Amino acid sequence: MLSSSGTHIPAVLVVGPAWVGDMVMAQSLFMTLKQRKPAPAVDVIAPEWSLPILERMPEVRRPIPLPVGHGQLALGRRWHLGRSLRDANYQQAIVLPRSAKAALPAFASRIPRRTGYRGEFRYGLINDIRPLDRQRLYRTVDRFVALGHAPDAPQPPPIPEPRLVISEHGRDEARIALGLGNQDAPVLALCPGAEYGPSKRWPAEHYAEVARARLTAGWQVWLFGSPKDRPVTQAIAEAAPGCTDLAGRTQLGQAIDLLACADLVITNDSGLMHIAAATGRPVIAVYGSSDPGYTPPLTSRRRILHLGLECSPCFQRECPLGHLNCLRKLAPEQVLEAADALHAERH
Repeated sequence: MLSSSGTHIPAVLVVGPAWVGDMVMAQSLFMTLKQRKPAPAVDVIAPEWSLPILERMPEVRRPIPLPVGHGQLALGRRWHLGRSLRDANYQQAIVLPRSAKAALPAFASRIPRRTGYRGEFRYGLINDIRPLDRQRLYRTVDRFVALGHAPDAPQPPPIPEPRLVISEHGRDEARIALGLGNQDAPVLALCPGAEYGPSKRWPAEHYAEVARARLTAGWQVWLFGSPKDRPVTQAIAEAAPGCTDLAGRTQLGQAIDLLACADLVITNDSGLMHIAAATGRPVIAVYGSSDPGYTPPLTSRRRILHLGLECSPCFQRECPLGHLNCLRKLAPEQVLEAADALHAERH
């Protein structure tokens, strides 16, 4: 690709991850790549659902939809996509997922340098293959960013925090589309779902208690989630009348823009947690079975609540002991205290 001055612009193809939170964290890699001199164009192969996230990342020149459902092998479609990119003259591909199928489009594209971590029999598909030092690179974001550097490069502190670009027009349109108006009352966003499983979900009755406290104080309370989260958001709305239940009613782009309107976000460890952090909103993140050191919200405007019981983090989808004490014993009062402390920091 040539710039307007006629000079050659290098280009990098990134094969993106398949989870919402990971796609948000991948922006730290894109930012790192743009720090190279000369700065390359960055294109990203990504699931179609993730395009609204990438569209809000100024570092990404071109999102390239992956025509494959989650978990599908679809080797023929992956190969065809790679062949269609052969004339793009990428100098490097960086493959974030560690599967062989994820590396196939980069190989089919004949990109000379294909970077990724060792995993799942993909020697040859990846020719700049890196061992993963799990102790040095414990956080997911560190692993992503390290692939943007030479293998022997020290990890540069600090990692750039993801920051989605949200327009005022986009926020206004989303509010109008969902009938939210432009009230002056502050907004509390609650994200009580977690795609991974129940062991990441703070109890609905705890969320409801927090919602009632903020409604009494004159706040608006918006409930976010996918259609799968409707049972839990409905339970919260029934226990805390006055909440606005948006679960299953928003497109991803609308959810991003509406989260950017919030004065405070309280959330499980989930994709929406990472989105909220990347919009610059104050975030209180509640952790149960997962480790806040592994996938923390990447923002300084945060409070992380984690009891650190002997049995956690277990990283299980459901509590193997059947009691879920890592979340049940985290009281609503603790969350409300954290909310007050985070609010006080802004003033």
